[in-house]
Amino acid sequence: MTCAFDLAHYRELLEAARAGGYRFAFFDRDPAPGDLLLRHDVDLSLEAAVRMAELEAEEGAAATYFLMPQSIFYNLASPVGERARERLRELGHRVGLHALWPRAELDERFDPVVAWHNPDPPYMREPVDGAVNVMEERFSARYRSDSNQRWRSGCPHEELRAGSFDWLQLLTHPEIWVYPGTTMRETMSALLDAERE
Repeated sequence: MTCAFDLAHYRELLEAARAGGYRFAFFDRDPAPGDLLLRHDVDLSLEAAVRMAELEAEEGAAATYFLMPQSIFYNLASPVGERARERLRELGHRVGLHALWPRAELDERFDPVVAWHNPDPPYMREPVDGAVNVMEERFSARYRSDSNQRWRSGCPHEELRAGSFDWLQLLTHPEIWVYPGTTMRETMSALLDAERE
């Protein structure tokens, strides 16, 4: 495996998880042995989120997509935003709130689950009234992230295939996997080129 940030390798990650005996879970209960909590923070592109969600549906995977009501890159209240949110649910995924501290304003568009955007340590793991904070200790004790197109502890595909994690929360950002680029700058350029086209 090349460990490239592309949809082919993302599919390999899902296949590795299946080979390791993991089942796809949501944030509606405490993690249990064998759970893989797929989390996607949609920072930049609803189109990338839908493409990733379709691939996951093909692979029998379910995830929670965290969408931003105040994104400067997409409008969740537009017809495109509404269709994207509906499509994610049609595919069997959940939709959570990707919130900017300190505003976690849940409404009918979201399941009662929150992921803070670029959180600071003082509030990152604090409970949220009426919702689950995905970074509470019970969900984040086993955690991997691709933030800024870099795995903090290495690509997890081998550990997933070997069943090395008791359970895991795996955070990915769809735009990193859908648009080409070996760096975050290149990926952002590809995303902006696609938007202009």
